[in-house]
Formats: sequence, structure tokens, C-alpha cells
Amino acid sequence: MTAVPVSYTLAGPPEAPLVVLSNSLGATRAMWDAQVPALAERFRVVTYDGRGHGESPAPAGPYALDDLVDDVLALLDRLGADRAHVAGVSLGGMVGLRMAAREPSRVLGLAVLFSSAKTEPQGFLDRAAQSRTEGTAGFAPTVVSRWLTPGFAAEHPDLVARLEAMIAGADDEGYAACCEVVAGIDLRDDLGRITSPTLVVSGAEDPALPPPHQEAIAAGIAGAELLSVSPAAHLGNLERALEVTGALLGHFDAAGGAR
Repeated sequence: MTAVPVSYTLAGPPEAPLVVLSNSLGATRAMWDAQVPALAERFRVVTYDGRGHGESPAPAGPYALDDLVDDVLALLDRLGADRAHVAGVSLGGMVGLRMAAREPSRVLGLAVLFSSAKTEPQGFLDRAAQSRTEGTAGFAPTVVSRWLTPGFAAEHPDLVARLEAMIAGADDEGYAACCEVVAGIDLRDDLGRITSPTLVVSGAEDPALPPPHQEAIAAGIAGAELLSVSPAAHLGNLERALEVTGALLGHFDAAGGAR
């Protein structure tokens, strides 16, 4: 499949090393709003909407994980960037893992957050079917309930509403096709091929992809660092924003980052 020209936003000094932030299934680039300001002080930060999400096109499926990787590589080419640091949450982390295994020369440092190298497929297949028959709005509250711990969600109703609107705003077919990508991934054989310095972040209270998923990723990548944050569910970059942002800054600095 031809790469999709995704919609993106740039922040930070043009001459600084590039950091690409890749989103969770159902989320737009706005999910990184808590990280961008600090990262953009030292890096050129690109956030983008994955295909089928936000302002990006939603071509007819099916999609493969390599298609989503190709979208990122095409974005780097558009920006004239040979290499970048890559950080991804959930589906975005899977994109980062595959990109680092497939195109090692293009990934300076890798951060894989709240993600998995091998999922249990049935739940994602069920959600794909529901997206096609009923649309994404119907299950948005259920999904967001796994993104934040109950206490944090109760304290931040405006954030909950914004996250639910993100999911409801996704293209129904594009979202379904991305669900099927997540259902079908098996990156376990790719882990040993990853040579980029890698940080793996786990949410201690993540019900969607619990800590054993991240432990397996870290165990499979030589020299990978594993960080557990708590309290944090599936979008721990929102719930533990300062801690996650600091970890990303430190990791990308050490991987060849700041100017």
C-alpha cells in the first residue's frame, strides 16, 4: 500500500535532532500535548495523526503494520530527515518497534510506552467489528476507562471528554483497520534485531496492556531500560506527565539527542 501523507505538527528548533511521537490506537497527536513543550526546548518535535485518525486520510483497508511504518518514513522524507528518535504509545510503540527492527539506520533512540510485541487478538477484532457496525462513539467511554485510572479520570472530567471525542472522531473504517493491525502483530522475533538505545515504559495499573507485555519487550531488546510508572493506566504519559517527559528527555539526550 502507498504511504499516506499524514497530517503533522512541528515544534522546536529547526536545527535540533528530530523526535517523532506516535499515537495510541484511537488517539490524535493531541495526546502528546503534555510532552511537546519540554521536548521542544531541546528537540525538533513532530506529532502526527496516524492514518484513519484525526486529520489524516483514511484509505481503504486492510492495513499492515509495515504500512504504518511506511507512513512515518514518508513523513521523515518530507521533512528531509535521515534519522529521528521515535517514541510511541501502544500502537505507536508497535510502529516504533517495527521501524527500529526494519530500518535501524533511521531510528536514533527508541521509546516504547504502554505497548506490546504480541497482543491477545480477539478483543481488538471484536472492537473492529463494532466500529464497522456501530461506529467508534459507542465504545469511546469504555476505551477511555482503560486509558486513565479511575481516580485520575474522576479528577479530570474535561480530559476524559476530550479523549472520548478523539475516539469518536476517528474514521470508523480506518479505526477498525488499525484494530486489526494490533490484533495481528507479533514482533517477538523483531526484538532481537533492534539496536537503537531503547526505553520501555510500563503503566503499573494498565488494564489494556499490563506490565508483562512491556517486561517481555525489555527482555527481548539488548540493553533496554524498563521504567514502571504508577499510578498509571494505558495513557500514562497523561497521568504521569512529568515523570514520562523527564524519562524521554533523559533517554533521547543519552541516545544522541540535544544540540
